[in-house]
Amino acid sequence: MPALVNYRGDDDFNSIRSSCSGDSGLVFSIGSHAEVYCPPRKRSRIAGPCTLGATLLADDKTPSIDTLPDECLFEIFTHLSNGRERSTSACVSKRWLSVLSSVRCSEFHRIKTPQESDIEMESCDGYLTRCVEGKKATDIRLAAIAVGTSSRGGLGKLSIRGSNSSRGVTNHGLSVIARGCPSLRALSLWNVPSVGDEGLFEIARECHSLEKLDLCQCPLITNKGLSAIAENCPNLTSLTIESCINIGNEGIQSIAKFCPKLNSIAIKDCPFIGDKGIASLLSSTSDALTKVKLQNLNITDYSVAVIGHYGKSVTNLILSGLQNVSQKGFWVMGQAKGLKMLSSLTITSCKGITDLSIESLGKGCPNLKHVCLRKCYFVSDKGLVAFAKGVTSLESLQLEECNRITQIGILNALSSCVSKLKSVSLVKCMGIKDLATEIPSLSPCESLRSLSIKNCPGFGSTSLAMVGKLCPNLHHLDLSGLCGITDGGLLPLLESCQTGLARVNLSHCSNLTEEVVFALARCHGGTLELLNLENCQKITDESLTALADSCPLLNDLDLARCTITDAGVNALSRGVHTNLQILSLSGCSMVSNESMHALEKMGKTLLGLNIQHCNSISSGKIEILTENLWRCDILS
Repeated sequence: MPALVNYRGDDDFNSIRSSCSGDSGLVFSIGSHAEVYCPPRKRSRIAGPCTLGATLLADDKTPSIDTLPDECLFEIFTHLSNGRERSTSACVSKRWLSVLSSVRCSEFHRIKTPQESDIEMESCDGYLTRCVEGKKATDIRLAAIAVGTSSRGGLGKLSIRGSNSSRGVTNHGLSVIARGCPSLRALSLWNVPSVGDEGLFEIARECHSLEKLDLCQCPLITNKGLSAIAENCPNLTSLTIESCINIGNEGIQSIAKFCPKLNSIAIKDCPFIGDKGIASLLSSTSDALTKVKLQNLNITDYSVAVIGHYGKSVTNLILSGLQNVSQKGFWVMGQAKGLKMLSSLTITSCKGITDLSIESLGKGCPNLKHVCLRKCYFVSDKGLVAFAKGVTSLESLQLEECNRITQIGILNALSSCVSKLKSVSLVKCMGIKDLATEIPSLSPCESLRSLSIKNCPGFGSTSLAMVGKLCPNLHHLDLSGLCGITDGGLLPLLESCQTGLARVNLSHCSNLTEEVVFALARCHGGTLELLNLENCQKITDESLTALADSCPLLNDLDLARCTITDAGVNALSRGVHTNLQILSLSGCSMVSNESMHALEKMGKTLLGLNIQHCNSISSGKIEILTENLWRCDILS
């Protein structure tokens, strides 16, 4: 029990002495009608009974204070002037901890020195953060937190994740936090099935400074609990509700009515939240609301139209799994032209996103900079190009599992965004396949700095060569999982990059050879900082020699499952680089004990080393290496 309180309270405790021990008699006032008297004695054991009024305490083995009712203990505890005394008292028993945790911060009598007559001895401004998870999430733990943090700046943020299956967090535990931590500003409840409206009522009654509320998988919380928060916490700025099956439109309407400062709302998997709640929220908080995230809700075209009309302050919008929103709804959202400030848009699995609606959004969001479309199966090349032409400020474009988009659409979109586009990412776009002939010449996208094409099996060397001509100023290149590309497609791209590549990921590009590494070292050795060659089995020791001789800035190198031997590792250790911090040799079965000296030499700068599945390195050598490279995190 002391460890429990110490974890959330003061770091140092005084030894606990009985309230009835000492060299002289002690008198404790209890209210205005009773006193506890302890006679003087020479020994610390209880030599005689203590009297409470006319009641005789016959058992001389039990400290007399334990026979007092909770009301008397409560009054005594309110006179404990500092956190050390409270934490020490809380260590005595669960009962004392329970009584102490029921005392509100405002009910403790403050003791001031003459010099501090106008200054409170303790402050509860909400500086501390606590998180309890799984088996540690109990009411007793919350009581310890309430007692221990009350005098150390006050609890500002509390996260409860999961709950003890046998004695988990209940409404009582949340009530204890409310009474002891009025400075609470952020509360997160994730998968806490035993907490309901009663707990939120207490939070609403005591914690008027609450700014952030996060509710996830709390089935007992209903509209009543959320409405209580709304009515008593006017400073609420952020609200997240996920998988709370008993929260509906009424609770969201209360938030809209009483929380004018709300600037961030995220709602997911709440079947009873529909158009009435979302529409009232957007229309009432239009001046403050900047971030909106709606996932898997039963809303219709009406809600997204309201977003388009009233979302004049929205800068970040995420819409996912809105199956009841049609093409018309998204088209109206763009045509309303209310999303003037929108800079980031993410749309996932919404069948209403078509060529027509995405074109409308492009024209209706003039300041859009970051766009992510996932699983938008009805968007084709026509819609993508029209969208790119409409959004003149676009800086980042991410397409994932948009299978109707082909190379022609990608290349034309790149050519349309020649001024500001900085980053393009294509992930699992199955419609991309190598073209038989080259398309007509397009304007290069000189602003593009980052290109990521991952796990698009149809993307081959022909497509890559075309992209290289359009992107002469790349800094970051990620082609992981492109098994179809060869040296012939990648080398022209590497040679066309004029400003120097800094980060290159070629993992699982199994057809690439060391010629690519030679080109990287030759053309980009002076700027290369990260290189990932995982599972490129045609990469050999000669590649490491080239990197060692030409890449002084290289700090992250992944050679997992490459054809590397001890000779390559030794060559790498003799290189000109002085910044290598991360090195992975995982699965390099030909790296043996002979590489230990080279690894120790590189260990002067290494912070992370992965030698898992290097079966030719003995366990004894690994132990020695671990001792010598004490600064380095070694995976073996």
